[in-house]
Amino acid sequence: MRAHIKVFGKVQGVFFRRSAKIKADELGVLGWVKNSDDGSVEVMAQGEKKQVDQFIKWCKKGPPFAKVENTEVDIRPDEDFADFSIHD
Repeated sequence: MRAHIKVFGKVQGVFFRRSAKIKADELGVLGWVKNSDDGSVEVMAQGEKKQVDQFIKWCKKGPPFAKVENTEVDIRPDEDFADFSIHD
C-alpha cells in the first residue's frame, strides 16, 4: 500500500520530518518526507497496509511540538523505494 499524505498546521520547525523518519523506520515503512512551500509537510509512505495505516495515524498527531490541524491522504499504486528518506 502506498499513501501520499499532506499534513497541515504547525508542522515545520518542530522536528516533524526527523520524527516521521524514526516512526517509518520503526514500522518498516518506505518512502520520503519533505517540507512544502505552503508550510505543510508532504509524505509518501509505502508498506504493508497495517504499517502504513499506523503511520498515517501517527501523521495525524505528529511529534510532541507539532500542532496538526488537518491531513489529506491519497492512496496510490505502489512504487519502488529503497528506504525512508528526508528530502530538502
